Amino acid sequence: MPADWALEIMRKAPYITVSFTRPDGTAYGVPLSLASADGQTWYFHCALEGEKIDALAAHPEVCLSAVTKCAPTVGPKDGSFTLQYRSAIAFGHAELVTDDEEKIEALRLISQRFLPQHMDAFDDAIRRSLNRTAVVRVTLSGAPTGKRKEYDKDGEEMKYGRMA
Repeated sequence: MPADWALEIMRKAPYITVSFTRPDGTAYGVPLSLASADGQTWYFHCALEGEKIDALAAHPEVCLSAVTKCAPTVGPKDGSFTLQYRSAIAFGHAELVTDDEEKIEALRLISQRFLPQHMDAFDDAIRRSLNRTAVVRVTLSGAPTGKRKEYDKDGEEMKYGRMA
């Protein structure tokens, strides 16, 4: 699927799994709440210490994976057990945000995405927790790619390029 389609999946996904490489070389993936203003730079927040911070210090390259519209189904034409889904994957370079202004804007993006109805409490939350919150910036190294498996109303699988 086209990059703009994959980007839309990332914007709509309830969370994005971020895959890290730990200092010992083992994999570590965790679903996180990411937000982006431009589709190229993504942000998440976390504790100042822990697995994510240790992994990023050793290996800043990460993989982002998002899935929406995930539904087990029986293939309408052949009765196969399958899964309908829309997914996107992207790779990027992660680093800690050290500038307080950028941290606040990143946290604002995340809050507006996930808690828009509570933005009136944002400034108080920032005053209470900015100094104990880490913000990580992920800059994509290329355009995201996407895949899907979906059936139309007639039971035909919608192959690549067929949007409706």
